[in-house]
Amino acid sequence: MRVSTRFSDSIHLLAFLNIYADQHLTSDLIASSIETSPVVVRRLMGKLRQAGLITTTPGSAQPALAKPLAQISLLQIFYAVEGDKPLFAVDPKTNPECIVGGNIQTVLQQYYQDAQTAAEARLARTSMQDIVDNILVEQAKKEALPHN
Repeated sequence: MRVSTRFSDSIHLLAFLNIYADQHLTSDLIASSIETSPVVVRRLMGKLRQAGLITTTPGSAQPALAKPLAQISLLQIFYAVEGDKPLFAVDPKTNPECIVGGNIQTVLQQYYQDAQTAAEARLARTSMQDIVDNILVEQAKKEALPHN
């Protein structure tokens, strides 16, 4: 099973909109940074627009953030692109005649719920401002390295 990158691609997209706000932002340009197709970028932008995180104008290639970075949490982004689906899923088809198969769903469900709650709390505390600030710190470190 392939893991979805919609969440990380959406964070990437929002950071890109902020850092390159003074450029002509087409889905082709954004896609070149994410290394995906412009169609994927447009789909993500549609979800982010529906969630009120970005604004777009039909026929214009200039998406923009709908609110300040500090007011956009990673949890909002996750819900925008992934919905409210759980992070973890217990296999519902196990052998009820087996000690493990007959009890694993009940046992794992609480652990998974605890992990989900912790992850959601962490994502809610992290803003896009945190992400962009850290991107810029990492870039400054690279620029400070001596060039051979």
